Amino acid sequence: MIRWLRWLLIASLPLVCPNTGFAQSGDASRLMDILVKAYPDFLRGHEGNDLIFRDGTKMPFDDGKRGKSFEQLLDQASIKDMFYTPYLVGNVGMPPGRDIDPGRVRYEPFFTKMYGDCRKGETAKTLVDVVWLPTKWGRTVRVTRINGVAEKLAAVSAELDRLPSSFDKYLYPPAGTLNCRAIAGTNRLSAHGTASAIDIATAHSHYWLWGSPSGNGNYIWRNEIPLEIVDIFERHGFIWGGKWYHFDTMHFEYRPELIAAWKPR
Repeated sequence: MIRWLRWLLIASLPLVCPNTGFAQSGDASRLMDILVKAYPDFLRGHEGNDLIFRDGTKMPFDDGKRGKSFEQLLDQASIKDMFYTPYLVGNVGMPPGRDIDPGRVRYEPFFTKMYGDCRKGETAKTLVDVVWLPTKWGRTVRVTRINGVAEKLAAVSAELDRLPSSFDKYLYPPAGTLNCRAIAGTNRLSAHGTASAIDIATAHSHYWLWGSPSGNGNYIWRNEIPLEIVDIFERHGFIWGGKWYHFDTMHFEYRPELIAAWKPR
């Protein structure tokens, strides 16, 4: 009954069309409000179609382009396109449908404005140490302090550290944080370039390109990461790559706006 009610609530949210890249409900103002609340250190508000940064910079929310293909959403994203499909919090949304990748569509200038451009050495200046699993592994990882990411990840680490030992094999050693590189086969900067993402242990992780598509061209979703781990990350504003059709189950990145925009209310 509870699960049915949750799906009913999700169904009542503004829907998006995966191959158009814009919210059909036209709720741009609500989504911009969510962005301002998610990133208050940088955003002070919005006016018309513009997000307004605290330094006075204006950045357009919607580029006005309709009917984008999935590849165009990835390569020619607007800020609004980042909300093209809901990120479903909790034990829902798995396996994802074809090209349902909430969080993979990113407007790069928005994130480099906040976290710096790693290609210019700017992001490295924001790094601080976080002890990963203090009592179980006890070594440090380096992530950005911007937007409180380090503080949030430390809280995630503390909660994960309290999980039973049966979870340890999924959690350490971690596979990396800052990595200033393009996503394989693209010119798009990886989320790791902002130092706001972490990959957990790879031994029990799955990545869509590690497998082969089925006869109908779909990739077969695979996952071993326990949802108890996912729940902890999500509570602190991190989304999980396991909720992508192009899945990356070791990957978590700080995207509080996506969780705030689509979670059942």
